[in-house]
Amino acid sequence: MGYLVGVTLLWAFSFSLIGVYLAGQVDSYFAVLLRISLATLVFLPFLRPSLLRGRQRLALMALGALQLGVMYIFFYQSFLLLSVPEVLLFTIFTPIYIALLDDMLFGRFTPMYLVTALLAVIGAGVIRYDGIDSGFWLGFLVVQGANLCFALGQVGYRRLAAELPASLPWHNVFGWFFIGALMVAVPAFLLLGNSAALPTSAVQWSVLVWLGLAASGVGYFAWNRGATKVDAGTLAIMNNALIPAGLVVNLLIWNREAELGRLLLGALIMAGSLWLNHWWLQRRATSPA
Repeated sequence: MGYLVGVTLLWAFSFSLIGVYLAGQVDSYFAVLLRISLATLVFLPFLRPSLLRGRQRLALMALGALQLGVMYIFFYQSFLLLSVPEVLLFTIFTPIYIALLDDMLFGRFTPMYLVTALLAVIGAGVIRYDGIDSGFWLGFLVVQGANLCFALGQVGYRRLAAELPASLPWHNVFGWFFIGALMVAVPAFLLLGNSAALPTSAVQWSVLVWLGLAASGVGYFAWNRGATKVDAGTLAIMNNALIPAGLVVNLLIWNREAELGRLLLGALIMAGSLWLNHWWLQRRATSPA
């Protein structure tokens, strides 16, 4: 749980940095490419290819390509189709995808996970619903593409980790994750990128370096490790914890407008969903078989 909380705080700052310094100013494909390239460089020195078999390496690369490479492309494009509040609103469905996909991959059905995920969606919706414009459907579908990629990557990582030795030093193999993402980001920039819209200021370069090394490099490693240490219900709920955290950061640092009453109510609903999930897990653990 500590991993997920720490990364939530890290990503809360990152969300604001993208919106303030990059969105609409720096080519999105270049931003994705640079972030993933820097994250790859963080883990390349630790990579030990012999620790995984060929099929396992390919699986980890596929997860990186999906969760990071394809997801980023969808996510950055969504800002060209929707307002920031709409993008944030439409990301609230990720917990439902997490709950359903985790049950599907692990061959079970857990109704309580779906209930707590729905509560997390309601809480995030209370915070972020500002109304939607007509003609938003394409943007909605693009954001759902990002949500599905992120959810599939997390659940797939949980499944892969469950099949590998518990003692595996993940920092020595996680480089494959970023290499897979890089195999999506490079052709995407070459085919679709705009080389005339590169960063023009030291601030923009600094933001991209921070996002690549910290938010992407450290962030995705820690988030995926955290995903293997909690149940699917907690993971689903934590996917929406970024919304109140991001709004608090925006409010305190950039003084962006936010309705504090809705922020508090939505956060309480999400906290309640976490408590309900924890209560249910404790009850199941102590119940007779």
